[in-house]
Amino acid sequence: MSLSNRNLWIVLSVALAAVVAGVVFLGSGAPIESTAEPPSAAPATVPEGHPPVSQGGQSPPPAASGAVAPVDPDAHFTHFRVGQRNVKTILPDGDIVWVGTSAGVIRYDTRNDDYRLLDTRTGLLANGVFHLGKMNGHLVVGTYGGGLSILNDAEDGWKTYNIPDGLGDGFIYDALQLDNGDAWIATWSGANRVRGGDLDDRDSWDLYTVANTDGALPNDWVYALHAGKNGEVWFATEGGLARFKDEAWQNWTHADGLGADYETVREQIEFDMDPGDYSKHHARQKVEMGLEAIEVAYNPNYIVALEVDDDGVVWCGTWGGGLSRFDGESWTTYTASDGLPGNHVFMLHVDPEGRLWVGTSNGLARFEDGAFTRFTTEHGLFSNQIFSMATADDGSKWVGGFGGVARIARLD
Repeated sequence: MSLSNRNLWIVLSVALAAVVAGVVFLGSGAPIESTAEPPSAAPATVPEGHPPVSQGGQSPPPAASGAVAPVDPDAHFTHFRVGQRNVKTILPDGDIVWVGTSAGVIRYDTRNDDYRLLDTRTGLLANGVFHLGKMNGHLVVGTYGGGLSILNDAEDGWKTYNIPDGLGDGFIYDALQLDNGDAWIATWSGANRVRGGDLDDRDSWDLYTVANTDGALPNDWVYALHAGKNGEVWFATEGGLARFKDEAWQNWTHADGLGADYETVREQIEFDMDPGDYSKHHARQKVEMGLEAIEVAYNPNYIVALEVDDDGVVWCGTWGGGLSRFDGESWTTYTASDGLPGNHVFMLHVDPEGRLWVGTSNGLARFEDGAFTRFTTEHGLFSNQIFSMATADDGSKWVGGFGGVARIARLD
């Protein structure tokens, strides 16, 4: 395979796994199946236009196409396949790499190429996974309709928290724990704070919504969270950016500088799926912003990805409005005209060297010294739709997109 870009990506060869109908093929090619019966979820009520909440275990995903490929230690680009699935989140954890997909969680042991699939048959209440992280020292999984699940020490069982336990919603997009122990959870019906991080203490749960913050939280659909540098918490919502600091809320929207104007990007909209076409909620958002006449995928208030860099600068990846930088006083927005691969930004990641990585609908970019360097499938990525990225302790980078994961050993 010849590469035209001078920044050659070397992707470590890992055992190529295919998730097929809930079966994970190990490096040996032997299928491992899970037979545990999924428990039932607590009943949930959802707002108008909300996706259905899981009321129990989902059926296994349909079979993915393709065969298990052999491991080639000399191959530059050997990929960890997950079939026709999105890889929404990746969590390196020592020698283990956890991969969250739309068909469950994959536990990959880098020492022996062992793969294990955790899904509804092993206790999760939903197979769609939005978030992987750590809370109180345990793996926490945010699911698509099945609540927040925490893996036990033996890695053979889950404890799940759902609406009756205090969650605002069964759809969990993000979660984090602050240095003071407080846990924050991003849901599609507001943001939860669990004071002290004791999830089992119902009295320690708070829920913040548009209604009870008098609009200071600009939208109840919260997609991402990030801790700031001075004890504050930042919130990416479908209606703009919010900050919680010293028990007070503040927000910023397109009117303040978030996202590019439509006239700036109208010729660059290449991701044509408009959420307003299939969701009452998204359609209502467009009406509230006066965008109902725009029949393409554009909403500059819709923040899909959020990051805070080492200087405390907040970065917001928007739905069609490009990448916005907020230093606390002023906004700067970058679009395809500035070298951004695409104006739909799905992922943001700051690596240990302080470099910002941007996952878009049209490739991955590294932002350094004021310029973007673009990487695509031609350079070894599995897909040009990039949804997740993480840096392991050894400096290797794991990039997730549609269909699989690439592990980047180094950049030459």
